[in-house]
Amino acid sequence: METHIGAQHWRRYVSAFLIFSTAMNTACAVTHYSIPEEMEEGSIVANLAADLGLDAKTLVKRKVRLDVIANKRYLEINKETGELFIAEKIDREYLCNSKNPSCFLKMDVSIEEPIRMFNIEVEIMDINDNVPHFRRDTMHLDISESTPAGERFSLNNAVDPDFGTNSVKSYHLSDEEHFSIEIQTGRDGSKFADLVLKNAFDREDQAVHNLILTAVDGGVPSRTGTANIIVRVLDTNDNAPQFDKESYTINVMENAPIGNLVIELNATDLDEGTNSEIIYSYSLYTSEKTQAIFSLNSNSGEIRVKEMINYEDFRIYDMEVIAMDKGPNSLTGQCKLTILVTDMNDNHPEMSIKSFLSPIKENVAIDTVIAIVSVSDKDSGENGVVDLHIADQLPFALRESSDNYYELVVSQPLDREKVPEYDITFTVTDRGSPPLSDNETMTLELLDVNDNVPQFPQSFYTIPVMENNAPGALLSSLTAFDPDLHENQYLVYFIIEKEIVNTSMSMLFSINPENGNLYALKTFDYEIEKEFLFHIEARDSGVPPLSSNVTVHIIIVDQNDNNPVIVSPWRAHGSVVEEKIPRSTDKGSLVSKVIAIDTDSVQNSRITYQFLQVTDATLFSLDQYNGEIRTMRMFSYRDPRHQRLVVIAKDNGDPALSATVTIKLSTVETAVKAYSDMTEVPLEYDIFSDINLYLVIGLGSVSFLLLITILVTCVLKCQKPMPSKATPPSRNSVISDRNSTIADSTLVSNDAYWYSLFLAETRKGKLVVRQPVPKAGSRYIVSSLPRSTGLTETSDSAASTLQGSTTTGSSSS
Repeated sequence: METHIGAQHWRRYVSAFLIFSTAMNTACAVTHYSIPEEMEEGSIVANLAADLGLDAKTLVKRKVRLDVIANKRYLEINKETGELFIAEKIDREYLCNSKNPSCFLKMDVSIEEPIRMFNIEVEIMDINDNVPHFRRDTMHLDISESTPAGERFSLNNAVDPDFGTNSVKSYHLSDEEHFSIEIQTGRDGSKFADLVLKNAFDREDQAVHNLILTAVDGGVPSRTGTANIIVRVLDTNDNAPQFDKESYTINVMENAPIGNLVIELNATDLDEGTNSEIIYSYSLYTSEKTQAIFSLNSNSGEIRVKEMINYEDFRIYDMEVIAMDKGPNSLTGQCKLTILVTDMNDNHPEMSIKSFLSPIKENVAIDTVIAIVSVSDKDSGENGVVDLHIADQLPFALRESSDNYYELVVSQPLDREKVPEYDITFTVTDRGSPPLSDNETMTLELLDVNDNVPQFPQSFYTIPVMENNAPGALLSSLTAFDPDLHENQYLVYFIIEKEIVNTSMSMLFSINPENGNLYALKTFDYEIEKEFLFHIEARDSGVPPLSSNVTVHIIIVDQNDNNPVIVSPWRAHGSVVEEKIPRSTDKGSLVSKVIAIDTDSVQNSRITYQFLQVTDATLFSLDQYNGEIRTMRMFSYRDPRHQRLVVIAKDNGDPALSATVTIKLSTVETAVKAYSDMTEVPLEYDIFSDINLYLVIGLGSVSFLLLITILVTCVLKCQKPMPSKATPPSRNSVISDRNSTIADSTLVSNDAYWYSLFLAETRKGKLVVRQPVPKAGSRYIVSSLPRSTGLTETSDSAASTLQGSTTTGSSSS
């Protein structure tokens, strides 16, 4: 019927497919036509008379004849009208290879008077008149259930005799939940289908999958063909045997006859075949005594009495039975059995826990009821009277509420941190002779409440930190412990805010809130900050939260990171100190004194002095501890007038740091005139900058008291006539008159005094410099110079070395 409809369709629109072409050459002409297959018999293909230029009325007379080059005569010519028509239905798939893109019928038309020959070529066009069909209507696939997803399986392809777009184009599958179809194209254009597994199989869930594979061609309208696919899932040993129950409790009368059936165990395996066949056996946890009393049939799972049972010997037998399948890589299942031997002479008392409150909070109030237990005994008289009790050491008590009913109440405070749970065994005993009893154990779990504060291992932590540390360096790990549970033991650490000189501790240190790791947020300088004292709090996450804190003492450890600074004799940056001394100076006279300071700690700030360069090593000596430069002999006429001394001051650090000063000494024949106008020289110096407020206040107070003491001492010791007007004291200066002998001896003995005065004045923002003139009757001037912002910005008018002038007076001066 479909073929008939197709033929009518093509006959109705035959003019749309008619192609007329004439090839002319010197020999003959070829006339070409195209028609669809399956046209009805009698359908007109073309009018040859008109197409070949013949008179239709003369065709009979001229004996027109059609010769078809084929096994069958599919076309005929109407000799009266000259029309070429279908004599027999043409099946293109029968006539030509369905895979051949072209199919032609060739024929010759001949006429006489005169004789002429015409070549006719009719192309047979394919129509979608065939449905796809499979070579096998049913395909069987056996796939193991262990096959992974994504595995593919080749299927028989569908065949469609039609050509081109009318052939098979796609496949569809009925079940797309477990499978999918991937289409492959062969070299000849054929479409092949592969079955792809989308999800892994479970044979126990579905052992057989019935699928329908549909092949669809590309015709309009399309035609389809189907085939059944039966996928059988092959079993793998992926299921272990399972007993009906995980544990069994069985009562057996004592003196039961040998061979008496105790229980018939049943284990099942969802697999099939040998994978589901089961063998029963005792496990290693079953004692030899139990195996001697009871026998186990390995095939049926029957447990029977093997020897006489004595109630007084054993009342309970525990055993574990294993069920193993026979598959490769055998799997097992197990169950536990408890066999209770029953006394034949009486009945055991019974108890029933009506309610049991578990878990409970650890801060539950005393006398709270947590369980209600009922007891009974089928016996009568004294044998039917039962008593219920629990262990004495438990913080619980039994209270009889009514006949045969007991309440279990809390009798002592509970502490989960000490005992997190209690196994409460209820024991019921009758008053028979001998008495019989039964018991049941219930586990009471305690819930945590936040009743413990976090605890640090120490109450005080001292943490040394080397100065010049890297920001972000780990200083220490401060970990607290909270014995509570869950959120009640989750601790958060933070620094308790404290300000030092308007600086918050959180700007100096940070602590990891989760693990208590303490970090430094900045680089510390020992010369500015020597220690910090603050508190760290650990807080749990309970409701309400509990917390505790610990004191942390950070001690900054000094490094030798500051060079010594030469403060006397003072000189401008990079300049040479020039001094003049009389050529007649005696041996051992004090020429100059080098004073250097180091802002590091005591160990690193110990200064020693050495000559780095000296014009004449035999002329001067240098005390390595106090920096005094003295003459080793008197000057001779051979000594040059100018002496150059380079002194290096080294600290005691490792490695040692140093500073140098160059002193140019000029010898003169007469005494040097003393300067009368001694002025304060501002010295810009910033080594003590950025000191914290508390240190400034403390050092300022101590310095002020020390300065008052020094001034009073100087006034008391200087009760002598004032010196000449040529040498008036300068402002903020302390002047003392001493002869050369006293001066030379006291310079050494009072070095500690001058150094203390120097440190006190420098802490107050001033710099103290003293220098003796190596002549009898010299004036030793100690000047307190105000400190400025740096060493390089100094006053040009200030003398680097405070010079003294020789006074001509009485020997008492």
